[in-house]
Amino acid sequence: MTTLWHGRFEGGPAPELLAFSESLSFDRRLAGDDIAGSRAHVRGLVRGGILTPQEGTVVLTALDRVEVEIADGTLEFLPSDEDVHTAVERRVTALAGEPGAKMHTGRSRNDQVATAFRLFVKRELGMVAGKVLVLQEVLHARAVEAGAAYLPGYTHLQRAQPVLLAHHLLAHAWALARDVDRLLATRKRMDVSPLGAGALAGSSLPLDPAAVAEDLGFAAAFDNSLDVTSDRDFVAEGLFDIALLGIHLSRIGEEVWLWATDEFGFLRLDDAWSTGSSMMPQKKNPDIAELVRGKAGRLIGDLTGLLATLKGLPLAYNRDLQEDKEPFFDALDQISRALDALSGLLATATFVTDRMQAAADSPYSAATDLAEWLVERGMPFREAHTIVGAVVRDSLERHVPLTELVAAHPALGDDALELLEPGVSVTRRTTPGGAGPVPVAAQIEAFAARLQADKARVPHA
Repeated sequence: MTTLWHGRFEGGPAPELLAFSESLSFDRRLAGDDIAGSRAHVRGLVRGGILTPQEGTVVLTALDRVEVEIADGTLEFLPSDEDVHTAVERRVTALAGEPGAKMHTGRSRNDQVATAFRLFVKRELGMVAGKVLVLQEVLHARAVEAGAAYLPGYTHLQRAQPVLLAHHLLAHAWALARDVDRLLATRKRMDVSPLGAGALAGSSLPLDPAAVAEDLGFAAAFDNSLDVTSDRDFVAEGLFDIALLGIHLSRIGEEVWLWATDEFGFLRLDDAWSTGSSMMPQKKNPDIAELVRGKAGRLIGDLTGLLATLKGLPLAYNRDLQEDKEPFFDALDQISRALDALSGLLATATFVTDRMQAAADSPYSAATDLAEWLVERGMPFREAHTIVGAVVRDSLERHVPLTELVAAHPALGDDALELLEPGVSVTRRTTPGGAGPVPVAAQIEAFAARLQADKARVPHA
């Protein structure tokens, strides 16, 4: 069996070695990026006089043919093809003859693989950012649609203060905006071409890494060949970005899961975006929300697994780095499906606003407003907090309506009763970024502007 490295060895590799070390079963996803890198490398070899223009044309034509064969499934992979890079080179050599055998001149699989994977990760992180924008648009649209609807805000999963539903939805949307920032920052930081670094030390041949980098659309070429061939920071950062995005989706899923219960009753799922029970005919289950929540743990595992692989590696390339691809491919697939599914769920769900508002209209939810009302009349906040807390405790312990105790209290009285009326408390949130009608109206406009700005930043958004 012929390998790329058979010249040094008297015999062929053991089947068990090939079975353990192969990556073709998963890295064939990089075929298009490998071919793009090979085209740029061949053009660089022509510019350096290492290939004649005629030889370059022959090899580039063969690369075009291989690209078609991979796309239509006619390329036959062989047992000796350790990875997609080997398979492409073997087939190009078969098609182009001696010029094809020159294609790998001045290049190692170390810089070749790093280049193809950078191209892939850079593109796919942009794709993920685009899907995040879709989910943000859904949240924004539902926030606009929500109008004056409000619900209890929660801390410690205990009812706290009423907030507009729009404010709650946009809280998730702003968190996702940070995810977009992170994804784009990682793309910018990784926008460096490794081609020309060789195995670890560069080359004695007249290569021009900067020209090849420009050819491939990278912002720059590498500064240090040792660093760039061993660097997988971009994979780790991409996995972190995806894992934190997954955690934000999990938080949305958790709330959907809670809100869809009869106990909350704040949300009804569309039939197309929920499942049933194989035994209990009445069930309607929020499986998307649950799976989004569950996938977050898987994404964290993809990240921590890679970090454990990287932590003790000496410079430069080590075969351990082959373990960078499967976790990223898995994380990419899971987050893409989760974003699509959650966008569909939220776009079609029905918010039960009368149930939300009924839960928020408890007079106890206005306790903070009572304390602030006293502050507005000159009372220190700690004293106001103590007075209102005592009134609430008295109401709960003696089962006396809070309104009666407020009306009878010398520091409060009838003038404070208006604060306990349904829907009044949420209107009192007036500070910028707050949960009341005026700041939320401004926030809706601000978020629409942010979406438009991010669409200009995200490729193909």
